[in-house]
Parts: sequence; structure tokens; C-alpha cells
Amino acid sequence: MITTNFKHPIGIFDSGIGGVSIWKEINKLLPYENTIYLSDNKNAPYGQKTREEIIQLSIKNTEYLINKGCKIIVVACNTATTNAIKHLRANYNIPFIGIEPAIKPASIQTKTGVIGILATKGTLNSSLFEKTSSKIDDNITIIEQIGEGLVELIENGKMHSTEMTELLKAYINPMLKEKCDSIVLGCTHYPFLIPQIRAIVGPNVNIIDSGEAVAMQTKNILQKNNILYTMKNKPSNIFFSNKEEIVLQDILKEYKNITIKYSDF
Repeated sequence: MITTNFKHPIGIFDSGIGGVSIWKEINKLLPYENTIYLSDNKNAPYGQKTREEIIQLSIKNTEYLINKGCKIIVVACNTATTNAIKHLRANYNIPFIGIEPAIKPASIQTKTGVIGILATKGTLNSSLFEKTSSKIDDNITIIEQIGEGLVELIENGKMHSTEMTELLKAYINPMLKEKCDSIVLGCTHYPFLIPQIRAIVGPNVNIIDSGEAVAMQTKNILQKNNILYTMKNKPSNIFFSNKEEIVLQDILKEYKNITIKYSDF
């Protein structure tokens, strides 16, 4: 362990604002924990980059968070998890929590035997995703769809644009035609799109993301390492962005106990 100080922050990083969906779940479950979030907007999206580029960006983010004294790091990015977390765990003496598309819960819940995966190219093409999906029952049909353009629209503040709606319809309607009844969101940016997705799929399709499960796993690992912060003090929640902070400010506007800063990391 790099630190055994339970007061030290939980570190979280993503290729942009997507991982805030994970931070919200962690903050809800562990409201007294201090957190540091890195929004690597300058290099978003990771999903279009090579595996080596993703590993190097993940190393950069990890070392920044370690230098800030973080006691655990949540890789709040499906693409970074599936491509880089094995390397990070092998080279840094700190617990890492990763994010994987929740294929298994979807395969258990489906009644039609058809599930859809909406994810980035980097996630769907990774060896970890291939290994995970290969464990699913052969009777389950998995429809993979690259969500090209979705992250860019979210990062540019166009979450509710006509362009976003049209892209989502183009990606999701073919799944529905194949009688898909569960859609797995394989990118931490995508939970912000759940209202739009729900409007397309209707009430009878399961929309599954990993946020709550990641928060639970974070708590479990903190407890296991005796570094869970349980004292009821006002936490420090600092968000660093290396581009503009406007979109980050907008999606966090309901939270009062946060600080958003620019940092050229």
C-alpha cells in the first residue's frame, strides 16, 4: 500500500466528465470520503486511441493521483479499464477499481435472450471485453454497437441536441428490431443519456450501467484495506479538468461541497 491513511482521498479518473456518473454513486454510498477527480477532457475520447496510448494516459493520470496522496484509484472509464488496468495493477502498489460493461447481469435478466452493448471502439475491441463476453451462455445473443460520436457530443455540452437524439436512434433501433430487451451501457459517459435512451426504448427494456456496483466494490476494498473513512466530517471533493470546466460545472451544479479547478496534467 502507498498510503494507509484513511483520511486520504479516493482518486478517480476518466477521459472526461463521464466518470462523474461513477463519482455520484461513490459519493452517495460514501458521503464522508474525500475525493479527487481527474477529467482528462484534453485527450477525450479514449475509445478511439490505440491500446498503448490508453496505457500511457492511464499512467499519467495514476501518477498525478498518487502524487496527490490518493489511497485508492477508481479507473472510471471502461476503455481505460479494459486496456490498461492490468498494467496499472502490475506496476503500482495501490488498489485499483475498474469498470466493465455489466454483461453478466444483462444475460441473467434477459427474457428474449438478446442483449445490446453500447460502448466505445476501445472497449469492444479489448481482450478483457472479449474474455468477459466469451463467458456468457451461448444461447444469449449479444449485439455490439460502437457509440461513435456520443462522448464528443457530451463533452461539448450537446447532451440534449437533435444530433444526439438521431445518433441514439441509429444505434438503438436496430437492437430493438432484434428483440433486444436489455441494453448495457459500456461507457461511463452514457448514463447521462438514460432519459433519452428510455424515451427510445420504452418502459420494458432494461438499461444497465455499472455505477452502483463500482461504488459497492470501492467500499469493499476500502474496508478490506482498513482505510474506509467513516467519521461524519465535511468532505473535500476536488475536480480537476485540463480543458474548459463549463460542462463539468453544469453536471455538478446540484452539489455544494465541491471545488472545480483547471490543471494542466
